[in-house]
Amino acid sequence: MANANRPETPQAAWDALVEGNKHFVSGSPAHPRQDIERREALAAKQIPFAALFGCSDSRLSAEIIFDVGLGDLFVVRNAGQVIAETIIGSLEFSVEVLKVPLILVLGHDECGAIRATIDATEGTLKSEGEFIHNLVERIRPTVVAANQAGKFEIDDITELHVQDTINELLTRSKLIADAVKAGKLAVVGANYKLALGEIHPIVIVGDIK
Repeated sequence: MANANRPETPQAAWDALVEGNKHFVSGSPAHPRQDIERREALAAKQIPFAALFGCSDSRLSAEIIFDVGLGDLFVVRNAGQVIAETIIGSLEFSVEVLKVPLILVLGHDECGAIRATIDATEGTLKSEGEFIHNLVERIRPTVVAANQAGKFEIDDITELHVQDTINELLTRSKLIADAVKAGKLAVVGANYKLALGEIHPIVIVGDIK
């Protein structure tokens, strides 16, 4: 069965991701549910146990860093994990249709989108891309707020951006906010350490200890 042993609660889903990340960090991944049988079982229907909204950075391969398999994660990504209508719609789909009990918003250290926004705020960004500038403008309020609070390091700004992303998601999506209130869903914000491979939780909204 494609859904055998699928984590069904926010706590179970988070525990599965934490355990998988430990495998990755230790260099002993299990590479589960990646065989022919799994592929064939999923052909008719996907049943992921978590949704991940993260940065497009090539070093954040979700299934690898959490040591999970085909069909385990519903992954939505863009540069700098910036909220947009298509992102919210995709995450609502994961909650309403796929019934995931967990959304993970994942940032990482040395994020290029955050760095570009810092440069833009300081007037040193060199880019001719119209849509790069549009992306930067979506992150700029977080950088400005961080600077006003005396925070100028990229890691501090990244953590604040993850928190702001979750706040915006819960403010704009009644469906997701209601699922959290009902105890059916939790939203976790975390930071991924590139060199260490570790996931560090920043904020947890919902029924997770």
